[in-house]
Amino acid sequence: MLTTVLFDMGGTLEDIWYNDETRLEVRRKLLEVLRANGLEPGCSDSEFWERLADGVRAYKAWSEGNMLEKKPEEIWPDWYLRAFNFDREKLLPITEELANLWEVTYYHRELRAGAREMLQALKDRGYHLGVISNNASLYNVFNVLDDYGIRGFMEDVTVSSVTGYRKPHPEIFRISLRQMQARPEECVYVGDTVSRDIIGPKQVGFARAVQIRSFLSDQKDVNVSTDAERPDKVIGSLPELVTWLDQVNPALAPRG
Repeated sequence: MLTTVLFDMGGTLEDIWYNDETRLEVRRKLLEVLRANGLEPGCSDSEFWERLADGVRAYKAWSEGNMLEKKPEEIWPDWYLRAFNFDREKLLPITEELANLWEVTYYHRELRAGAREMLQALKDRGYHLGVISNNASLYNVFNVLDDYGIRGFMEDVTVSSVTGYRKPHPEIFRISLRQMQARPEECVYVGDTVSRDIIGPKQVGFARAVQIRSFLSDQKDVNVSTDAERPDKVIGSLPELVTWLDQVNPALAPRG
């Protein structure tokens, strides 16, 4: 019997996207924070962005290639802002602020339609609920869940920056399972990418893996082999998850 449903965050419980406008806004806000703390890049705003983008790309290549995540106090001085000769003692205290700022400004985020009602329906049926998210901020996922008013549905929130492992690394799923006190064969994982959210849970024995596509799906799955694990179900909206679970797991479906 299925007892536990675990969710990805960005692209799954929330819609997420970025564009030129969000890039300009995060550049402006990052520079404001740096300068307010006595950290002057010493270059034009556009050059600042180019250097930062190079650092971000380098970190993403390392992080995704190794399926590992560092903490903000390592990411920002050693990777994102490594092209600048910033005073490390001034930079370290604001690295989490910068990390959270990046997550909520570079990306536009909003709770997916029907998410709260879906979570309530699953809770009413007796499912245990939690989140497993790749995020380079320590607290962003917790804060956003609170902002959406859905933190109380989650029995556990497992984040890559806390564990040190990124999906699809098996260990981040195993950590969540231990914290949820759940067996993989009782679990369903719901996410927007095959590369992270289908392959990851399947390799540790999750019973089912469900995909809901997002703005990020195609770019994150660009290198996924055609022989990769396929989702057990593709849904177009979160309420569809409840209907499907009632069909495949009738033990927890409402009666009559």
